Amino acid sequence: MQILKAGALYFALVFGAGFVLGTIRTLWIVPRFGARTAELMEMPIMFVIIVLAAPWVARHLHVPCTVATRLGVGLIALAFLLTMEFTVVLWLRGLTISEYIQQRDPVSGIVYIIMLGVFAVMPILVARR
Repeated sequence: MQILKAGALYFALVFGAGFVLGTIRTLWIVPRFGARTAELMEMPIMFVIIVLAAPWVARHLHVPCTVATRLGVGLIALAFLLTMEFTVVLWLRGLTISEYIQQRDPVSGIVYIIMLGVFAVMPILVARR
């Protein structure tokens, strides 16, 4: 239960920040710089949020420093994130999964996939033994 709680909190922190940044990106950055540049500008900020959120959640909820536990936290958070992305976000944007994938920029899309991996493994990477 602790892993589920930690995964949900980690997801909520990162998704909440991403939602705010995504709104700013869509409304103000994309019109000035284009979608690719705007998404790439957002990635370092999201990286910092992930790096800060993962250890905070682990400390706050006293998550054990085992690889299995920390990986569980990251994978649960990733499952929540992908579920939210492929349901609510696509519904809000009026897109199907196929349209969403087709509309992704090849460069920023690859960086996004890498960031999903970073998001999933960051609880392990910040574990202190």
